[in-house]
Amino acid sequence: MADQLTITSPDDWHVHLRDEQMLERVVADTARAFRRAIVMPNLRPPVTTVAAARAYRERIQAACPAELDFTPLMTAYLTDDIPCEEIESGFREGVFTAAKLYPANATTNSAAGVTDLLRIDSVLDCMARIGMPLLIHGEVTDADVDVFDREATFIERHLKPLTLRHPDLRIVFEHITTEQAVDFVGSADQNLAATITPHHLHINRNAMFAGGLRSDFYCLPVAKRERHRLALRKAATSGDARFFLGTDSAPHERSGKETSCGCAGIFNAPHALESYAQVFDEENALDCLEAFASRNGPAFYRLPVNSDCITLKRRDQLVPELVDGLVPFHAGQILSWTIV
Repeated sequence: MADQLTITSPDDWHVHLRDEQMLERVVADTARAFRRAIVMPNLRPPVTTVAAARAYRERIQAACPAELDFTPLMTAYLTDDIPCEEIESGFREGVFTAAKLYPANATTNSAAGVTDLLRIDSVLDCMARIGMPLLIHGEVTDADVDVFDREATFIERHLKPLTLRHPDLRIVFEHITTEQAVDFVGSADQNLAATITPHHLHINRNAMFAGGLRSDFYCLPVAKRERHRLALRKAATSGDARFFLGTDSAPHERSGKETSCGCAGIFNAPHALESYAQVFDEENALDCLEAFASRNGPAFYRLPVNSDCITLKRRDQLVPELVDGLVPFHAGQILSWTIV
C-alpha cells in the first residue's frame, strides 16, 4: 500500500470563484492544489463579452496570493443573442478558453441562459469551426420533470440531437451525476467528455436528509441514487480519457445556505484533491488518479500538461467545520490523504 503519491500538477476544469470579497476568500483554496482552472462565468451580470472576461481574469489574478502559480481560464456565458463575432474574437485572442451553456433558470445566476438550443445554432457552428469547446450544464428545467430525472431527460431531449447536428463540436458534459450520463459519454467519440465532482463521488441523495434537511449537501445537479454514485466512481477511476476532474466548487455565504430557499452549491475547494485521492484509494485505483486529475483534461482542451508535480501523503487530516466562515465539503470528517 503506497503511503505517498506524486503526480503531475492537476487542473480544475470547472470551478466557481465568484467575485469581489468572496473571490478574495476562496481563490487561494483552488490555487493551492491546481495550476489552472476553468472559471465559470455566471456572475451578476454574466460574463458575455471579451472585455468582461478580461477584466474578471485580472480581478482573479489580483486576488490570488503572489506565491501561488495559478492561471484562470475564462469562459463566455452563452445567451440567446450572443454574437458569433464576440465568441470567435475572444477565443482567437486567448481570452475565452470555452463557452458555457446554461439552460435558462437551471441553476445559480442562469436566468440569462439559453432558452432554446436552436437559437444558438450559428454560434455552435462557429465554435465547431474554430475548435472551441462547449461546456454544458445538462439539465432540463421543465416543471413536470422530476428534479432527479432532469439530467437523464436532457440527454435524450437535447444532448443527443445536439451531437448529431454538430458532430465536430467538442463538448464537455459538466458535473455528470447519473449512470445514463456515464453510459452516453462512454459510448461517444472523443469529441464528448465529462467532468466529475468529488462530492458526487462521495455522497448520494440521502446525504441531504441525514438527520434533518442538510443544505450543505444541496447542489445542482442534485446527488442521485446510490447506483449513480457507484457508476460515477467506476467511470472516474477507469482510466478512460473522456472523464476528468472538475470540482464545481461553489461557495455561498451561510445566509444563502441556511434559509427557507437555500442556494445550490458545495464548497469543496479547500480539500478537493485529497477528497478525490480518497476515492481512488478506496477503489484501488491510485495509479489512475494522475490521468483523471492531470492529463485527460489538458488532452481534451488541447493544452500542455503542467511541468511540475504535487505530492500527497497518506496522513490523516481533520477537515475544519469552517474555512473563512464557509462550510467546506467533509466538514468535521477525517480525510486520509494530505498535500505535502
